[in-house]
Amino acid sequence: MTDIPAPAASGGPMAKPKTAVVRTVSLWNIANILTMVRLLLVPGFVLLMLAEGGHDPAWRSFAWAAFSVAMITDLFDGELARRYNLVTDFGKIADPIADKAIMGAALICLSALSDLPWWVTGVILFREVGITAMRFWVIRHGVIPASRGGKLKTLAQGIAVGMYILALTGPLATLRWWVMAAAVALTVGTGLDYVRQALALRRAGRTEERAHEH
Repeated sequence: MTDIPAPAASGGPMAKPKTAVVRTVSLWNIANILTMVRLLLVPGFVLLMLAEGGHDPAWRSFAWAAFSVAMITDLFDGELARRYNLVTDFGKIADPIADKAIMGAALICLSALSDLPWWVTGVILFREVGITAMRFWVIRHGVIPASRGGKLKTLAQGIAVGMYILALTGPLATLRWWVMAAAVALTVGTGLDYVRQALALRRAGRTEERAHEH
């Protein structure tokens, strides 16, 4: 049994035309708030890293805590946005900026304090900025999805940089070197794979465009 009048149920004169319901996503959703928190953490992190000359273990521990919170929000905001359909134009732009900002700030601070070679910082930042630019270069042809290797790279970078932020000594100081070496290898390897995917995507897109022209 139905509560809808028979004419309306059968599409009769009482039936109202169906209208598409457009769901608007608020800018102030949990995913965007986490992204903004990560952006706000960047200057605070830098101040903590450079406090008392940048080598005080206590301040470095506070800096590590701020960095860890930023990395944790990075894990959750994108997942929440996709799972609960909270994707916004602001989030698409702000999320990668926040990611690069906190990682870039950490790497530059570590190199400025002579804790990490500048070439490591240069390789990682060149890869991150270059791949982001390449994504925009091919975006009209399609989207390059985040690969499993890319996610592993992000995890390795986060762990390695976090270990360098802490004032570690002894065997842990040696271990962090190996973790950073693995992170750099993943950074370069996944970067080359993204370049390959971007070039293939662009070739396919241009071929399709030429086919439509004819």
